[in-house]
Amino acid sequence: MNFDFTDDQQAIKRTARDFLASRFRPDKVRELAERGEYDDSLWRELSELGWPGIFVDEAHGGQGLGAVELVIVMEELGYSLAPAPFLSNAAAGLVLQHAGSDAQKERWLPGIASGEARGAVGVVRNGEALLVPDGDSAEVVILVDGDSATLHEGPSLEREPRETIDSTRRYATVRPNGAGEALPGEIGPALDRIEIAIAAEQVGICQRALEMAVEYAKDRKQFDRPIGAYQAVSHRCAQMLLETEGARSATYYAGWVADNEPETLPLAASMAKAYAADAGWRVTASSLQVHGGIGFTWEHDLHFFLKRARTNGTLFGSASEHRDRVAELAGLARDTAAV
Repeated sequence: MNFDFTDDQQAIKRTARDFLASRFRPDKVRELAERGEYDDSLWRELSELGWPGIFVDEAHGGQGLGAVELVIVMEELGYSLAPAPFLSNAAAGLVLQHAGSDAQKERWLPGIASGEARGAVGVVRNGEALLVPDGDSAEVVILVDGDSATLHEGPSLEREPRETIDSTRRYATVRPNGAGEALPGEIGPALDRIEIAIAAEQVGICQRALEMAVEYAKDRKQFDRPIGAYQAVSHRCAQMLLETEGARSATYYAGWVADNEPETLPLAASMAKAYAADAGWRVTASSLQVHGGIGFTWEHDLHFFLKRARTNGTLFGSASEHRDRVAELAGLARDTAAV
């Protein structure tokens, strides 16, 4: 069996890496993060490549590709740490495509696919969605509450911008101000795909943090030797590689499952999200340790990756919550009555 990308997937990956490297250089990422803004012109360029609609049906203006292609793009966005509303918009598109009515798809998916009418998704707990990526600027917000979801726009929402440690992405707390418009379909498959997309972004973050650590370990010398020659550093880098590749394998497997084996999607998605959430934090934290004192400073770019990884770990379920779900799906749920 061939586990490599197809020629088309390889082309998507090359295009994404080259485009994002040229548009979201470290100085540009820092500039946008410190201003707390996105660059609308860069979003338009990104949209012209067709990425917002990469998984959307062609009938609604998308490219009609699959979850693996979305994973490829998300990994590269994580690698570049692009400040852009891609994840939030993709999340809304996934929910609408899998759970929306024909009328809802017809109204919203073309704009989401083109990037002209952005959406966002929030998970409601205790009457509010506490942390919604781009919830303050999206034209339509889908609020998920248990097994149901409602579509909101305009005055049917209360939005409050929310500051987090991650300054490369905008967040808001969103509260419904009315009943909203119910989505008739099953929400679970869409949420699973959102979790896979976040895991993919974590993989890109891990890869970049690993490369930054290895490069520094080769260049930084102590006692006339590169610090990478010392076991304490080289072993840490080896562990970072192991966790990065483990997250990559779990995530791409989950993307393949989404397209080819949907009956096992819930298990694969939670495995990927749980592993990638933990790996994102551990790899970026280890990279910081390899860098030593310079890694702790605001002037170094590493902290942006660490903060995005930490925040991603909480979106759409923490690693702990997804491990519990994996145990339940695998029939290994803890017997709380016996504890």
